[in-house]
Amino acid sequence: MNIIQFLVPDSVKKGVVLYFHGNKKNISWYSKYVPQFTKHHYEVWMIDYPGFGKSTGHLSEDILYAYALQLYKLARKQYEPGQIIIYGKSMGSGIAANLASKQPCKSLILETPYYSFSSVASHFFPIYPMEQMTKIKIPAYQFIRNVRAPITIFHGTDDCIIPLSNARRLESYVKPTDKFVIIEKGSHNDLASFQKFIEKLDSLLED
Repeated sequence: MNIIQFLVPDSVKKGVVLYFHGNKKNISWYSKYVPQFTKHHYEVWMIDYPGFGKSTGHLSEDILYAYALQLYKLARKQYEPGQIIIYGKSMGSGIAANLASKQPCKSLILETPYYSFSSVASHFFPIYPMEQMTKIKIPAYQFIRNVRAPITIFHGTDDCIIPLSNARRLESYVKPTDKFVIIEKGSHNDLASFQKFIEKLDSLLED
């Protein structure tokens, strides 16, 4: 498992963000998002999944969950649960939700999440039984309903990869106090460029 730890610019550390990225590219591409967190004195720890970047091995749903748990255990050697933020983007959102459903944390933040990984495939191939055909299902909705920490979801109205309608199915499973932030005209990979996203994320990290 390849882990990269991005440190804060000084010695003041508030905690750590465990960042689970999408199913495209690797850590080097997602590292551009790190300053969003380090400017608030949170370290950012990222992993590459098997077959991504320098990580080798067979990719399976159970291995994805095991990688996430291993990263969390490493973080717990340095940080208390109240200092750990679990963050998932795209495919990583379901992995993050699984981890947060089993381990205590300060908060769970999901960017462009899905109801289940297989439901996204079904959206693009509606005539096929994708629930049965896809090996990786990641039922995020099942995990989210068991997360005790505060949850914030970010999604764009113009997301063509994971449609907003798919993500909104999660609203039935979150707590009344959780937040669903919709970014008008936001697509799958540009939410970080919107002022609404920046301001809301800043407020979460300032607490």
